[in-house]
Amino acid sequence: MQVNNTEINGFLIDQFNQHGLEVGATQGICPLCSHSRKPEHKKAKCSSYDWERGLGTCHNCDKSYQIHTYQRKGASEKVYARPDDPTIKPLNKKVVDWFASREISETTLRALGVDYGPEYMPQTGKKENVIKFNYYMGDQLINVKYRDGRKNFKLYKGGEKVFYNINSIVGYKDCIIVEGEMDALSLYEAGIHNAISVPNGATLNTNNLDYLDNCIDYFEDKEKIILAVDQDEPGQALQRELVRRLGAEVCYIVTFDDCKDANEYLIKYGDTALIQRILKAKPVPLENVTTFNDIEDDVSDFVKNGFKPGFQIGLENFDRIFSTYTGQFISVTGIPSGGKSDFVDQMVVGYNQNYQWKTAFASPENQPTYLHAHKLMRKLWQDMPRKDDIGSDKWKRIGAKVNDNFFFIDMERYSLEAVLRKGAELVKRKGIKCLVIDPYNKVRDANAGSADVNVYTLEYLTKLEVFAKKYDVLVIVVAHPTKMYKGNDGKIEEPNMYNIKGGGEWYDASYHGLLVHRNYEKKTVKVKVLKVKFQNLGENGAEAHFTWEPNSGCFIPEAMPTMDPADKLPWE
Repeated sequence: MQVNNTEINGFLIDQFNQHGLEVGATQGICPLCSHSRKPEHKKAKCSSYDWERGLGTCHNCDKSYQIHTYQRKGASEKVYARPDDPTIKPLNKKVVDWFASREISETTLRALGVDYGPEYMPQTGKKENVIKFNYYMGDQLINVKYRDGRKNFKLYKGGEKVFYNINSIVGYKDCIIVEGEMDALSLYEAGIHNAISVPNGATLNTNNLDYLDNCIDYFEDKEKIILAVDQDEPGQALQRELVRRLGAEVCYIVTFDDCKDANEYLIKYGDTALIQRILKAKPVPLENVTTFNDIEDDVSDFVKNGFKPGFQIGLENFDRIFSTYTGQFISVTGIPSGGKSDFVDQMVVGYNQNYQWKTAFASPENQPTYLHAHKLMRKLWQDMPRKDDIGSDKWKRIGAKVNDNFFFIDMERYSLEAVLRKGAELVKRKGIKCLVIDPYNKVRDANAGSADVNVYTLEYLTKLEVFAKKYDVLVIVVAHPTKMYKGNDGKIEEPNMYNIKGGGEWYDASYHGLLVHRNYEKKTVKVKVLKVKFQNLGENGAEAHFTWEPNSGCFIPEAMPTMDPADKLPWE
């Protein structure tokens, strides 16, 4: 088989002409059906070949297939365990019959490499006869999903998480994402071959879709991505995160009416009805246009439960006075060396520990980058790492935590437009939920030369708001005051948002404002809420006080005055 190192559709050709077809021909035999046709038709040119896209289409069996197999251009930095490539054996009749009861044929099982055999299952503590769903990328076996008769599942230990049947979408401008291997098999059975499945179902916590990170290159050329996930709450949470990551402009939604998923729909209504259901996928609701149907669930939830709780950083005294939602931005100010950047680091570490949020930093003042990474490492370590710690299990664990959850945007010259473009890319490729700009005056907007500082400031903050809403990200922007005044005692007074250049716009446009102020005499740090847009999220003017632990760089809450449990805070 010929090997070729050229690139097609953003992928390196791993194996060229895997079916041994006539190179360069536009028509020829079909590798899927020609061998089974009558002798007089075996050599009939029933297939069209598209070498550029790497796809073939048969006019006899009406199926599409890949001419090439592909390999990702960027190899993962992580080292994963790889399962041994199996020798696919004839399937057990019991297995074939079980799949047949789910309307899945043996032909489909073979086409998607489904296997059967013994495997140790931790849920039962012994070897079980299991179904094996083999996960390939190109011609490499990347992972295996095991399922026993009690509906226990496991993935290959240490294996890379990728989409099931990911090879099938290469060369297509559209694809379908489902929530389970059975659903991918069901769509293949119905004649839809460019369907892939998430490897581990859906959960309410969708902040770590590592399989999407590992496969993001496969979606770069997609013009239409159909999401056909389960209709339950975890499935809908998965759907929302996929839309956020892949882009609402290319996503379409399928619902299954009275059925849970594609397989149930296939069993109940048949393959033709399933195809029609996929063809009737509806685009994500129009941007900038909202109807009651779009938000009815949110309205119902608000009527039943009131305001949703805001996200908190995990420091008790601060959490009592401040929380936030995503899709908003926070302005943080304070005098130079007052602890602003350090407290922002504390915030994003807290969001990561509480909600697994990933953060990107555009921090020209937190340079060199390795020192910033070291600051984050100290907070997670809860101490100062020593020389003897290098290479230890704890060092590797926390290093991996920083590597996987915090991303540093390094540029020779920072511009707001470039930072937001990179932020959008990191939403898509890494799933970030927080973007930090520190400080704003060193991440300049294209209109920085505007003579009207208020106009410039408003345009800058509007771009932050648009980005935050579009990608459902929390943006934290650090802004130095330009005006600082001394009091009668000769000490610099605490600044507020009006002390920032263009201050009126900062106060009006920001969803929230925080002051971080260090008291050098008492060796304490005060964080004051300067503004909360929604009073259910905090208390204007409230303060939280901390000591700063120098080894870890962590903020330690000072003792809070006792409160009667019956006492409500002002916004409660």
